[in-house]
Amino acid sequence: MTTDLRVLRTDEWDRWFESMLLAFGRTGEGEGEERRSFWQAVIDPERAVGLWDGEECVGATAMHAFRMTVPGGSLVSTGGFGMVSVATTHRRRGLLRAMMRYQLDRLRKWNEPLAVVTATEPGIYGRFGFGPAVEELWFDIDSSRVRVAEVAGEDALVLRRARPEDSVVRELCERLYAEDVPRRPGMLERMPGWERLPFLDDPRQRPGRSSLQCVMASRDGEPVGFVTYRIEPRPGANGIVHLSALHAADPAAHAALWRLLFDVDLTSTVHAHGRPVDDPLQYLVSDVRRSNMQLRDALYLRLVDVGAALAARTYRAPVDVVLDVSDAFCPWNERRWLLRGDRQGATCVRTERPADLAMTARDLATVYLGGVQMAALARVGRVRELTAGTLDATSLAFGSDAAPWLPHGF
Repeated sequence: MTTDLRVLRTDEWDRWFESMLLAFGRTGEGEGEERRSFWQAVIDPERAVGLWDGEECVGATAMHAFRMTVPGGSLVSTGGFGMVSVATTHRRRGLLRAMMRYQLDRLRKWNEPLAVVTATEPGIYGRFGFGPAVEELWFDIDSSRVRVAEVAGEDALVLRRARPEDSVVRELCERLYAEDVPRRPGMLERMPGWERLPFLDDPRQRPGRSSLQCVMASRDGEPVGFVTYRIEPRPGANGIVHLSALHAADPAAHAALWRLLFDVDLTSTVHAHGRPVDDPLQYLVSDVRRSNMQLRDALYLRLVDVGAALAARTYRAPVDVVLDVSDAFCPWNERRWLLRGDRQGATCVRTERPADLAMTARDLATVYLGGVQMAALARVGRVRELTAGTLDATSLAFGSDAAPWLPHGF
């Protein structure tokens, strides 16, 4: 079998997109014109590749040009792998490996030190050096029995319904989202075109649910939060409120917007997925057991350039350590790295100094955003301490003041 791996041409878009949908068990008819036009607008053909067997597209991947927040608040150029797929007829022939090899080499050439992917199957990407770096909470809350505690300052808030199709409302929501971006590692700056994503509302994508609803919270006339959601009617008073997005500038707005979801008439469940693992809601609910929280994997990260990536973030405590990194898939990373840093900044360079800690690039990626402790990986043998006393100090330094969060997929 001979396949042609090449950058996507604009006249190949339809066949490329349809092949991806089919690989994910969907068809173009079910995708809807709104979502299709969105993807066509945000995918840069120069950063997408297709695998072709004659005239048939048998593999696809897009590489979104993102900027992602890292610990310390800096935005770092990040390649976002999306639409990754191989036709069922062409599995187990090394085609996915070829596409990953091609795209990671291009990211290195473009000096983009990070790559991320949201994996439909978590076992796929570890062999390419991606580690699970962001987790998320899912809630299924019995809102008929669970209450949200009041927070000081709520009495000064005004909650009003807003029209999500209104351009002014969208601008206000995007401003509040942008204010959150530097606060949490893992968050993605909205690149041009991506501001449409939270407001896509094709009826075919929400069977049995209402159109998108929006409520704004303001204080002294200034917006301080918003929530978007959909309602799924059920017989009796057993409807479900499905949270889409919630961003708030302060604790009072956060609590008030959550409480609003609990108070929607004729509903008894609030369903929310993709929330940060330190979401304050879990400390506001009256009954955590009836909130049915589940922890799930959300984002897989790859250090394309270990030195540049480690130098791009800050560290919670002073660190001066040599990391011996093994990386079979991106061998340019496979060496000893001298990392020095603190809350003000960091440097990371190649060194011949003896190593203090040893790990794979995948495990280094897992701890990079601060959501997983390096010491936890050491307890299962995935980080080795070579110099006594360096593990605990380095694990502390790699932590983050806020849990990493990916508010939306790509």
